[in-house]
Amino acid sequence: MRVRYKLWLEDDEHVFGEGLFELLQEIERRGSINQAARKLKMSYRQAWGQVKKAEGRLGEKLIYTRVGGETGGGAELTPAGKWFLQRFRQFKYEAGEAIEAAFQRYFGC
Repeated sequence: MRVRYKLWLEDDEHVFGEGLFELLQEIERRGSINQAARKLKMSYRQAWGQVKKAEGRLGEKLIYTRVGGETGGGAELTPAGKWFLQRFRQFKYEAGEAIEAAFQRYFGC
C-alpha cells in the first residue's frame, strides 16, 4: 500500500498546481512553449492558456516570449516564474516528506 496525493494553491479558485509546475519546468528546460507542450502531450493553445490564466490570477508575468525570426522564437521564465517554480518544487518536497512520514506513522507500510 502507498499514499498518493496532489497539491495545488488556490485563492477562491485554482492558482498554481502540478500541471502548471510541470509546464513551467519544461519551458525552462526546452526554452519553448511549443516544445514543452509537445513533451506534455498538450496543444500549444492549451499550454499558453494555462500560463495566461495563472498570470492573471497571480498578477505576475511567468514567462517572456520571443517571436521567431533569424534566431527563432522561444520562451523563458521571468524572475517571478523562476521563483514560483523553485518555491513549489520545495513545497512539494517538504509536503511529500511530511505526508510519507504520517503515512508510515499511521499505517506502518
